[in-house]
Amino acid sequence: MRTAQLADLLRPQTLDDLVGQPHLFGPRGVIRRMLENGRLTNMIFFGPPGTGKTTSAGIIARSSGMTFHRLNATTASLADVKAILQESGSLLGTNGILLYLDEIQYFNKKQQQSLLEYMEDGRITLIASTTENPHFCVHHALVSRSSLFRFETVGPEDMQPVLQKALRYLNEEAADAEPKTLDAETGLYLAGCAGGDVRRAINLLENAYFSSGKRIGKEEIDTFDAGIGNFNPDVHYDLLSCLQKSIRGSDPDATAFYVAKLLSLGELTALCRRLQVIANEDIGLAYSQAAVITRACCESALELGLPEASLPLGHCAIMLATAPKSNSAYLAVNAAMQDVEKGRGLEVPEQLRSPLFRGYLYPHDYPNHYVRQQYLPDDLKDRVYYTPGSDKYEQALREYWDAVKKQTQEKDK
Repeated sequence: MRTAQLADLLRPQTLDDLVGQPHLFGPRGVIRRMLENGRLTNMIFFGPPGTGKTTSAGIIARSSGMTFHRLNATTASLADVKAILQESGSLLGTNGILLYLDEIQYFNKKQQQSLLEYMEDGRITLIASTTENPHFCVHHALVSRSSLFRFETVGPEDMQPVLQKALRYLNEEAADAEPKTLDAETGLYLAGCAGGDVRRAINLLENAYFSSGKRIGKEEIDTFDAGIGNFNPDVHYDLLSCLQKSIRGSDPDATAFYVAKLLSLGELTALCRRLQVIANEDIGLAYSQAAVITRACCESALELGLPEASLPLGHCAIMLATAPKSNSAYLAVNAAMQDVEKGRGLEVPEQLRSPLFRGYLYPHDYPNHYVRQQYLPDDLKDRVYYTPGSDKYEQALREYWDAVKKQTQEKDK
């Protein structure tokens, strides 16, 4: 009985075998052209899972002639990195070392910094991959020394050759049985259920293959799609929307359910992202510490990993659900953004630009650290973007500043 994953057995061995990512590996793809011209630089691949990041790194490594090492940041330690770096001064590193670091977002700052010296002097070439935005999760020094390449979800049409190849493999593996078929319409349907993830599509096909008759149909795919729960690309967004609306509606019970549902599907990173959005969009100035607490809980969850991540995330979500609510800051910035998009406010006040321009009044030199002066551009000088919410904190701030400004106005009379 085969123990290896079918997706691994079918992993492409050349750039021509890759599906999707034509902007990177197609005939005019930027990485293909770089490699053809002998250019191999530090790279960071980012994009959804199952889009070819790991496979591409392996193909690049084989064509480079360099000593290849692969680490996964979820399990590797600083000692593993140092052991590889030591090879750079030995015969093993004569042609250079190419290190592929998967899920780099799980390396802390110190671990990422340990690579810098070797990247700078060329002793190692780094290819890192992440499902996150590298500007947020990768140390800025690594980002500045690397070329960033976005991997897009693979479309259903692009997946068809892979699915047919997988089907041929399964039929050959079951040589004594009658071959099974997958028609074009069902193949497209299956690929759509995979949500752009090639690995997921192959796994879904394999499950459907062993539960079907001569013809693989939608009913088998639907069975596994519903049973596994995360093959439907809409589920991800629906659950996150339900969570945010439950927290916004101050319902801790519904909040607990949707947190549990998301974690059961392995949506750890997406949940952390959405909780940070909620803390700033829906709680906002009513309880500004919520953003700080949420950030701390999310960092703790990502460090702990599942299943323990449910502890800080449960704490965080229930805190947000029961916290006072205000979207005043969110509305203020959105209103300002509309003016920016309309091209308003192009000329900012001269006295605010730099010390070379005179006329700026330093508020700390005045009573209550406040002095009346114009901060908005001339064409927006009377615009009001921020309206205090009805919560106690914002109302207290409103009363304070009303009193300060009234006192200043009376003094100016």
